[in-house]
Amino acid sequence: MDKNNSKDIVVFVDRINRGIVKDLKFYDDSLKVLLLRDIKKKVKDGDRYTFADYVFYIDFSKPLKIAETLLPYKDRLLAITAQSEESVGYLKQVIPHTPYLRTPTQASIVWSTDKYEMRKRMKLFIPKFTPKFTKIKENTKEERARVISKVGFPMIVKPANLQESVLVTICYHEDELDKTLRLILKKLKSEYAKFGRNQLPAILAEEFMEGTMFSVDSYVDSRGTTYHCPLVKVITGRNIGHDDFYNYLRITPVKLKRETIENAQQVTDGVIHALGLRNTTTHTELIKMDDEWKVIEVGPRIGGYRQDLHKLSCDIDHALNDVLIRIPKKPIIPKKCKGFAAVMRFYPSSEGVIKKISGLRNIEGYESVKKIRQKLNVGEKVTFARNGGTGVVDITLFHFDRSQLLADIRRIEKNLKVYVE
Repeated sequence: MDKNNSKDIVVFVDRINRGIVKDLKFYDDSLKVLLLRDIKKKVKDGDRYTFADYVFYIDFSKPLKIAETLLPYKDRLLAITAQSEESVGYLKQVIPHTPYLRTPTQASIVWSTDKYEMRKRMKLFIPKFTPKFTKIKENTKEERARVISKVGFPMIVKPANLQESVLVTICYHEDELDKTLRLILKKLKSEYAKFGRNQLPAILAEEFMEGTMFSVDSYVDSRGTTYHCPLVKVITGRNIGHDDFYNYLRITPVKLKRETIENAQQVTDGVIHALGLRNTTTHTELIKMDDEWKVIEVGPRIGGYRQDLHKLSCDIDHALNDVLIRIPKKPIIPKKCKGFAAVMRFYPSSEGVIKKISGLRNIEGYESVKKIRQKLNVGEKVTFARNGGTGVVDITLFHFDRSQLLADIRRIEKNLKVYVE
């Protein structure tokens, strides 16, 4: 990067990790990192973010406090980013106070973080790739009849602003729709609060699309030019027999014809431009139905585990590219990948208190296994994503040989067991 002493601060909103700071300073050791964090998280954080150059805890609901915090550094700001779904809401509140940085617009953030607003834009710009949908206002017989008439069965019912398949449920008939709405309405406010959402809770119903799920992260510059990372194939819990839509397995790069991949990228470009996204990384989820692509959703952020998946498989520094596109600099994407990477997420077949987790020690010795993240322990309660829960274990894998990677995935499926009571 060209040295410019007056512009040397990259602002991260809400979250950052040590690895990103290390990569950024390896790219240019003159850069400084400034983190803006919610004041409510200060006590819990302690000294967690001492690796950042500047850390400020602020009340994002007070515009003047945001402006006051950034004022001493206004002539040094080079770029600003929010790299998680929760963080994007905070970024929207900071954007008015960084008017000369390259950012997404506040309107585009609203359109791409509220699934109902997103669907309306998609219906206008790319109707061919958009499923039928409607907002659910209440759980009454009359409202259910309207929703059924508009969308039909089977349908997906989900919150308009949450993540990680939380409270996402498939309904095949009215009794299931009634039961699902009772559950979602009971938990909606608490789940919005848990994920730090400041939007009004809302529920969306949309046509269920039967097919194979893929996702793609892309970089969008100020003129709308897109640079795509390799596609990621997604196997959901439902694909392996669980009544849930959590991401069970994500694997990249994919085995698809070049023309098929290019078609997916064209559809992705269409939804990015429909939402007016620019100066950002985007995460787009797609369904492949025979030879057609449909859009599930797109967000102005990095996809889950994409830093690990793309770094391991293709030497793409995803978090660094997310900053480069905002400076602006062209993202660095090698033309060839060196191997195959995957992330597995494990839930038990039923909810309950974890009694035993077996097989973890054996898995550590598998050649493909690079990282094991245990999120829940024995004695803790596990609930499905559709009920607001999280997985028990996440496993990151890589191998140069795709067949060896698939063999280790199979071994893990046979040996890792989570028992609940």
